[in-house]
Parts: sequence; structure tokens; C-alpha cells
Amino acid sequence: MWLLTGALIGWLTYSFFGYNVKRGLAVSIVIGATGAIVGGRVLAPMVFDAAPGALSASLLAFVAAVAGVFLLLGNLVEERWGV
Repeated sequence: MWLLTGALIGWLTYSFFGYNVKRGLAVSIVIGATGAIVGGRVLAPMVFDAAPGALSASLLAFVAAVAGVFLLLGNLVEERWGV
């Protein structure tokens, strides 16, 4: 579920906000999915007291926010250094 959330956030930021336009849609989806995995596996256990693999609306919102931050950072890196 985290991958789908991150991929959806990647698609939305590419389509509606124009993030990572030079790199393409696939890169935005991969960056969003990566952010979702990091948010769900690494950061969420530090913030939420939930069983591993548990899903909740607040956890999905947190994962979506982390994916958005990854996309924002990816866009900033691309604009600043052209990578």
C-alpha cells in the first residue's frame, strides 16, 4: 500500500505541479515510491506506535508526506545542480 501511495503522489506532483518534468514521469513515480518506503519502514516506527505492517489513515498521510518531501528534494536537486 505504501508503494501505491508513493507512486500516486509521484504521479500527482508530476502531472499537476510540474515536479521533475525534465526527468519524466517514471522518475517521479520511483522517487515517490522510494520516499513512501523510507517513510513507512524507517521513519513511521519512530513516530507511530503501531504494529509492523499495520495500516491507518494517519500512517498513510505520513507516508504521503514523506514521499512529497522526497519529490520536493528531488526537484530542488534537479533545478540546482541539473542532476
